[in-house]
Amino acid sequence: MKYKIAIIGFGTVGQGFAEILAEKGDWLKERYGLDFDVVAISDPVKGAVYKEKGLELKKTLSLITQGFSLDKYSGGIKGWDSERTITDTNSNVIVEVSPTNIETGEPGITHIKSALSNKKHIITTNKGPVALAYRELAKLAYENEVFFRFEGTVISGTPALNLGLEALAGIRIREIKGILNGTTNYILTEMEKGKTYEEVLQEAQRLGYAEAKPDADVEGWDALAKVLILANVVMGGNLKPQDVERKGITGISVQDIQEAKSDNKRYKLIGRVWRENGQIKASAKPERLGVEDFLAQVNGVLNVLTFVTDELKEVTIVGPGAGRRETGFSLLTDLLNIHRLLEKSSSTIDPSRIVTC
Repeated sequence: MKYKIAIIGFGTVGQGFAEILAEKGDWLKERYGLDFDVVAISDPVKGAVYKEKGLELKKTLSLITQGFSLDKYSGGIKGWDSERTITDTNSNVIVEVSPTNIETGEPGITHIKSALSNKKHIITTNKGPVALAYRELAKLAYENEVFFRFEGTVISGTPALNLGLEALAGIRIREIKGILNGTTNYILTEMEKGKTYEEVLQEAQRLGYAEAKPDADVEGWDALAKVLILANVVMGGNLKPQDVERKGITGISVQDIQEAKSDNKRYKLIGRVWRENGQIKASAKPERLGVEDFLAQVNGVLNVLTFVTDELKEVTIVGPGAGRRETGFSLLTDLLNIHRLLEKSSSTIDPSRIVTC
């Protein structure tokens, strides 16, 4: 099967994915039998182009690097918006990497529903739709016999969801806990050196770790979205944002950090999901951890996730939780997994595997 990919959103992640495909295309075909063309790209700022027989990815990336719109691409159809790109192109895989909106999930939810309703596989790194509408979208994928995958929504390319759902299949997971936001982890790490929150935030913004408007990170909204995904997808819950206790790091002072340090403790913004009396519960808030706790030893922009299980006790994975190529890699992971599942089933999709992420 040849995969014809349409990319919705061509910001940092979309470009990172395109770079990987451009560099590794021949090797991916030789090593995994993955045959693909990127036939369309649509972005409200960077322009849109559709070419039925496939785009030259290096050319599209060069245009963006030089500050041009994709409308300057030679050949192809220009100017289609995201909806038309999803419905009217010859694509059979939609890669949805529009900006995350944790409040409404839009426009990602609309994009994903459109792709699934048109019987196209969907891959996304967009946390909003999965956090807010996972069950609805998973049901739609099942009904249309297509795959809905989203590995990159929790810790970028670090395989947290694949670990919890596939590598740990057959194990009962009692709790999931970890550092799910690299920006806040960097800020708290640097504040231990005596810097104020304001000083470190400015430094994080200069280094590209924090946005100009950093509320999603520092107020805990990003961690909350990831906790919801872990709770509902991996643990089988049905939590809404209001069900999760959320608190950011903006109220933590240098004095708080130093007092914790004198007690051999360290502040970390911890996302946590657990089973209690037959219910799934979750939180995303700062915690004072003993320095001997492994989570307390993960510093800088790294993320870490621990699965507390019945058979293996604790299983921990550490890796980057953001980045152009790192998040782009998660999209490739999902594409390869779809390819493997379709290869195994020859031409018949096993409905029980459709909505695994």
